[in-house]
Amino acid sequence: MTPGAAAGAPPAGDRRAGSLPLSIFLIAHNEADRIGATIRAVRALSDDIVVVDSGSTDGTPALATALGARVIHNPWPGYGRQKRFAEEQCRHVWLLNLDADEVVPEALAREIRGLFASGEPRRPAWRIGIAEVFPGEARPHPLAYRLTPVRLYRKDRGRYAPSPVHDRVVLEPGVRPGRLRGVIHHFSVRSLGDQLDKLNRYSDRQADDLAARGVTIPGWRVFVELPGNFLKAYLGRRHFVRGTYGFLTAMNYAISRHLRVAKHYERRRLAAASRDRVDPSDPTF
Repeated sequence: MTPGAAAGAPPAGDRRAGSLPLSIFLIAHNEADRIGATIRAVRALSDDIVVVDSGSTDGTPALATALGARVIHNPWPGYGRQKRFAEEQCRHVWLLNLDADEVVPEALAREIRGLFASGEPRRPAWRIGIAEVFPGEARPHPLAYRLTPVRLYRKDRGRYAPSPVHDRVVLEPGVRPGRLRGVIHHFSVRSLGDQLDKLNRYSDRQADDLAARGVTIPGWRVFVELPGNFLKAYLGRRHFVRGTYGFLTAMNYAISRHLRVAKHYERRRLAAASRDRVDPSDPTF
């Protein structure tokens, strides 16, 4: 499918019975094992579920199409940029963004539906808590740490920042988001090995982003990044409530943050060595 081509698009103006004036969009790459649960949990809320796929080879596009989503192919431009592209494909002005490994439980779906019960929600943007569900768990631990980003918003009052590594909604000045009580269940960890592999790849993109923005992280951070971020995850983000598994996931997080700084340091070191290297062909040698 070429960039911008869509499959399974409903006719313009054809609202499914019971659906909200809301588009739901996801970005995906090889998520066939998880995206089904994500779409099934929200397809009663919307007649416009958009999946932007960056080249899956595991059947993700076919599965999403079979579940009623419009699938659009777009080569990977980075996290924020891909979500901005997805925003532009949505038919409705109200948007709900989910990742392909996130599930909206019934209580949250009812709460979202309630916002639209009397027409336009009273605020143009809403924060939603996101809590991780680790392997072996059916739901988030009651004390699990929750991120609370803006995920439900009007696209004429906020858009995703076009960052290659960060994905956050930038709201218009003066917009004060509300907060929903419900929590998105985030099934982010397939396994410890898969998590570490994903975090290692992400640290490459972070190092690229630092170089592109001309940001320099001081060398002393190499020595404190791992222990500092272990404490951040294990204590600050309450991984300790998951016992041994929480210790292991906190270590993975700390390793990934260490790799970001280590790769940044290595690139600066090699760049400096390249600048200082004397060219034997130089007549002044």
